[in-house]
Formats: sequence, C-alpha cells, structure tokens
Amino acid sequence: MSGNVQEHYPAKGRVIIHLDMNAFYCSVHEAEQPETYSGKPTAVSGSVELRKGIIVTCSYTARARGIKTGMQVRQALKLCPELMLIKPDFELYRKYSRGFLSIARQFTDMVETVSIDECYMDITGSKLLGTPLEISRTLQQRIRTEWQLPCSIGLAPNKLLAKMASDMKKPNGLTVLRLRDVPGLLWDKPCGMLFGIGRKTAEKLLKLRIETIGQLAMADERMLIKHFGTVGAWMRAAAHGIDHGEVNPNREANKSIGHTTTLPQDVTEREEVFRILLNLSDQTGRRLRRQKLVASTVQITIRRPDMTTITRSHTLPAPTQSAEDINREARKLFSKHWPEGAPIRLLGVTLQNLTPLDETPMQLDLFDYEEQPKKEALIKAMDALRDKFGEDAVLTAGMLGDDPSTLIRNKRIRGTSLQKDDGLLYIDE
Repeated sequence: MSGNVQEHYPAKGRVIIHLDMNAFYCSVHEAEQPETYSGKPTAVSGSVELRKGIIVTCSYTARARGIKTGMQVRQALKLCPELMLIKPDFELYRKYSRGFLSIARQFTDMVETVSIDECYMDITGSKLLGTPLEISRTLQQRIRTEWQLPCSIGLAPNKLLAKMASDMKKPNGLTVLRLRDVPGLLWDKPCGMLFGIGRKTAEKLLKLRIETIGQLAMADERMLIKHFGTVGAWMRAAAHGIDHGEVNPNREANKSIGHTTTLPQDVTEREEVFRILLNLSDQTGRRLRRQKLVASTVQITIRRPDMTTITRSHTLPAPTQSAEDINREARKLFSKHWPEGAPIRLLGVTLQNLTPLDETPMQLDLFDYEEQPKKEALIKAMDALRDKFGEDAVLTAGMLGDDPSTLIRNKRIRGTSLQKDDGLLYIDE
C-alpha cells in the first residue's frame, strides 16, 4: 500500500468508481464452461434451436469477427459460421451478478446497483483499503479470480465521468478521468457520446449547429434552456464534466407492479377466471410499459371465501412487457395450482423482478425475428390509441364483462388503494 494514502484522495469532493462487466452474459457462460466457450466466438440468442432471431450480446472474440448486438442470427452465421449460439439463462446471470456485487460491497457500503451488470461505488471513505487506483485494481483482480469475469472500471470525481471512463477501454480496462482531463479527452467528441444525451437530443443539437461536446460546453445556457428546458442547463454542465448526482445505495426500482380485484360473489368457472386474469394482465402490462420496465416473474394471488390467500409465481425464460405473455403465464399458474370448481373471492396478477427497459436486452427473440417487430408495433399502436381515447378504446371480446376486473381500466371509478394483509402487499392502481 502506498505510503501516504491520504494524498491520493481529494480534500473536498468524492471518489467514484463505475464498475461495468464486459459482455456479461457471454462471460458468465464462459466462466461456467471454460472448456467449451473460452476464447470462442459466442453469442446469446433467444431462438437458439431454430437458429433464428437476433443476437442479444456476443463475446469479444465474436465482435472481432464483425458480430454485433441486434444483428440477425442468420447474418451473424454467414459472417462467422463457427459462431456458438447460447440460450439465455437469467437465473445464472443473477447468481453471477450477486457475486460481483458482494465483492464490491466489501470495499464500501456506498454501492448503487444500476443494472444486472453494473454499479457505482463511492470509495471516498475507503482510505484504509488503499489508494483509489489500488482499490480499483484489487476489485478488478478479485472479480476475475473469484468469478472468472472480466470488467472495466472508470475512476472519477463524479458518477458522470466514472461512467464515461469505464466505456473508454473494454474489456478489462481501468481508466481515470479527472475534471482537468475533460477538455482534452472529450471536447472533440460528438455530443451523442456524452452519457445522458440520446440520439434525438443529439440530432436536435446538430440542428442548432452544436456538433461536439466542446461546442456544447461553450454554448449559451439561456439558449439551451429555451430549446431543452432545465435539461439544457444540465447538458452544458455535463459537457464541462460537472455532475452532482450522489451514489445512492438504497436506490431500488419498483419491486413489483400488480392489480388485484375483489369479486362481488364467489367465482368458480374457469372461463370466468380466465377473463378476469386477462383484464388484470392487460392493465399490469400497460403500467409496466408506461414506466418503461420489463418483468421477469409473473405471480398470481388467489383468495378463498374464508379469506385465506395463496400466491404462486413463475420466472420467465426472458423478460417481457407483453400482456399476452403475462396472461399466458397467469393462466398456467392458475391451472396448475387451483382445484377445478373451488370458489374464489379475490384474484390478482403481480409482476416482479422488474428492470428498466433501456438496460435490459429486449432483443431476446423467442418468436420469429419477422414476427416480433409486428407484435411490438401492434402493442405500441394499441397503447397510443388508449393514451388518446381512453383505456376502453381497444378491447378484445375476452375482456368484456360486469365484474370489477373490467373497472380497473377506469381510474376515476377504481381509485387508488394500498391494502396490506397476510404479509402481502396488494396494489390496486
């Protein structure tokens, strides 16, 4: 350990690490079966058996052969006939995610999980463990040794620059990015490379003749606010490398999204139950898409007339935000776990293991590559119609009825309530 560690930490300010796992899914499979996958061109794809669909992610060996995320499997196999296709295993990915995060938390309590394969760490208070560089190298080495996973680390005075730094060298990179480095390293880059600026914003900046991060840093703040609102002020500050966001170890996405409905009389007919589950699945899917989330687990709740309640859940092979997928799983759970003809007083559908859509590889194609875009386009069109004309604007015949499940589309009637009993949280919203 360096002699005077204190000298390597700022008197004021913070030291932030952004830890980003490299080609995470493929790296996990390589760690599990090195004799099969080590050094080979591999790719995770939803439709492995049919050799259709698209590439969710690929190894760096595959990337060197021209394979890219989002590429059609057929096209990828033409480029690289020896490409090894792997079926996704989200339980395995979660196991390895918990593994590298447990190592991160041994260096600091200030760990903010961003997604299954990345986190921020505030190591300002970790001086006893060494200099920031020593901590970063040890962290990287331990993840490699204990979990056989490669990762890139960005080391900076704030979250924005730490994220930018971790992207600069992959795989196995360790990059330090200080405020004084920003003009020399970033200002000649296009605005779209600044973390937080999407394609549409970059295009709008181009129309204002702002092409580079440096031009954005020098732009008139009032003009930016006029065109972008408060985001304009943030963009200009970010172009200077300024970011005041704190690492939040308690940050959690919504744990679940669900609907339950209490029935006016006992329901015993399977057809009636399936119609209610369809309405519940439809609205949970709507809320999921509004919040730009996807779900990996579907849970149903069933309450008997004597008020005893059971819940049963199933984790999907791939995340979804489709009401069709949700309803199919809800029906399967009901058929498997509820005796024919037994009376029901309450039904619920809850989605769990939620992750942000833009941080989840939704390219997973469990259908035909040609069919999935059509389904997604139809869902978007239906959502747009409902947003404009109300929830009842687009319904299927199977949703129609006179029980309370048909009213959950009407916020004015259903209201918003939180009810907690039997240790379960039911959200009627």
